[in-house]
Amino acid sequence: MIEEALNSLKKGKFVLVYDADGREEETDFVVASEFVNPEKIKSMRKNGGGLICATVYHPVAKKLGLPFLVEIFDRSSSFYGVLKVLKADDIPYDSKSSFSLTINHRRTFTGITDVDRALTISEFAKMIKNYGDRDDGVIIHEFGKNFRSPGHVALLCTSKELLKSRRGHTELSTALLLMAGLTPSAAICEMIGDDGRALSKNEAKKYAEKNGLVFLEGKEILGAWSSWSG
Repeated sequence: MIEEALNSLKKGKFVLVYDADGREEETDFVVASEFVNPEKIKSMRKNGGGLICATVYHPVAKKLGLPFLVEIFDRSSSFYGVLKVLKADDIPYDSKSSFSLTINHRRTFTGITDVDRALTISEFAKMIKNYGDRDDGVIIHEFGKNFRSPGHVALLCTSKELLKSRRGHTELSTALLLMAGLTPSAAICEMIGDDGRALSKNEAKKYAEKNGLVFLEGKEILGAWSSWSG
């Protein structure tokens, strides 16, 4: 199933990823950011319904100097007291949020349309692919030249040691892209049911079968990752 998922990602198709029982217990649409287009954003928006985000592999986030949002809040709390009382220290399924900055590409208008979000996500992946091996100053310059913040695409940074301390969709989807040999940024979106809650695992599986998509559980990705040499 892992090989089938990797081949799907290489073809620009969606893969559905369920994290784990006892964690979020959510299924996300996952697609390589480099293949994102307006039609894919539309599909995630209409058939997923959650928040559309783009993941950032730790080495890339480090080159870009991207902070976790909680770090910004911690450092700013002495100036803005409200940030102290809003501290996210009671997340029921994890110890730390993966949220970083929100961005829009500078060629977007409002940033929220399918066209605008597709542009932001695909161009972010293109920047990583073209400048990821360059000096930090070069990629930071390109980042600022092409993107602004705040925006309508949330960047999610992986943990430093991928899939060690944190095993969320941010890490699971990024690991899949690395194993597929693709640019390590995934566009992800949670699947929400008609009852307003996370779509159940069984319903997500049925959706995958009906639409010819690969469905993976986090434990399958962890097993493949543990034996992957890179």
